Amino acid sequence: MSGLNEEQVMLRDAAKAWVDDKSPVAALRRLRDQGSQTGFDPAAWREMGEMGWTGVVIPEAYGGSEFGYRSLGLILEETGRTLTASPLLSTALIAASALNLGGTAAQKEAWLPKIAAAEIVAGLAVDEHPHHDPARTALAATREGDGFRLDGAKTFVAEGLAADLLIVAARTSGEPGEASGLTLFLVEGAADGLVRRRLQLIDSRGAADLAFTGVRVPAEAVLGEVDRGFDLLETVLDRARAGLAAEMIGTATQAFETTLDYLKNRTQFGQAIGAFQALQHRAAKMFTEIEMARSCVYAALDAIDANANDVRALASLAKAKACDTLHLVSNEMVQMHGGIGMTDAHDAGLYLKRARVAEALYGSASWHRDRYATLLGF
Repeated sequence: MSGLNEEQVMLRDAAKAWVDDKSPVAALRRLRDQGSQTGFDPAAWREMGEMGWTGVVIPEAYGGSEFGYRSLGLILEETGRTLTASPLLSTALIAASALNLGGTAAQKEAWLPKIAAAEIVAGLAVDEHPHHDPARTALAATREGDGFRLDGAKTFVAEGLAADLLIVAARTSGEPGEASGLTLFLVEGAADGLVRRRLQLIDSRGAADLAFTGVRVPAEAVLGEVDRGFDLLETVLDRARAGLAAEMIGTATQAFETTLDYLKNRTQFGQAIGAFQALQHRAAKMFTEIEMARSCVYAALDAIDANANDVRALASLAKAKACDTLHLVSNEMVQMHGGIGMTDAHDAGLYLKRARVAEALYGSASWHRDRYATLLGF
């Protein structure tokens, strides 16, 4: 893999060794079968903190290493290979990014060291409808005294049940559908008036619906500027989309490699089924799609690190391409494994289920294709 410095190579190799040893797909099965409420293993989360993964995009002043988004993307790619369930994306990438970009000195001091040490879990509460559409935010934030009162609901909040800190998109003015009038708030998970309902997702990850009824927060809880939070939200979401796309590429890569191994070893009519040209063509298509998607994902992560002016377009391109690629490969994994691919005993179904959830999170392929075209002026 070209374009990596020595630290990134070491980080990637260490991540691969850890997930293979400590977090294989069997770990996800155990979480599912045990009925985990949070959808992740707290001990594994603490280990991620000890290895420094949770501080990769956090400045050294707050306990991080500030290795950048490409570096964190390499870790997420490896966790995606084994379907590792963790708050790494929601906390170490999304929440850390929001605080880095919009936080006051006091907010950063209060929360970034805790994220870097994996002492807390954080989540982004943005969507209120079945489909991703940040501008449709209706959850109301009403001025009350020297603070705000939050009333409304959020749905499909990743790590929403376990989150000690929530970054909540709320409307302080305007109407749903308008980009102006949005404000981001830092809300503690134990806040009075916040009710969380666990969602049982097909990928066995942690998510929740949240209801806010008279949740009061001080003025110091505002992240960024009042009424002007949409740009900050979109900037954070683009980092989330690129990071999730990196995880999805890891998932697609492992699904492909598992399928390729099956094609080489499963025999029919006296020969390996991989010898049949029709299956070779399908395997070749998967390989080329994965490589093209990976290049899109790395371009987006590199653009974020370089603070380039085309991050939004590249993030949407990466997420759209990752969605299409993982959809294809997860389908083919089930199909090419035949009957065994339809059973719970095989991992194929777990890869397909994670694929479908990841495809919907922070914007589907069609949503991002439309956004990409709009950003390019079409």
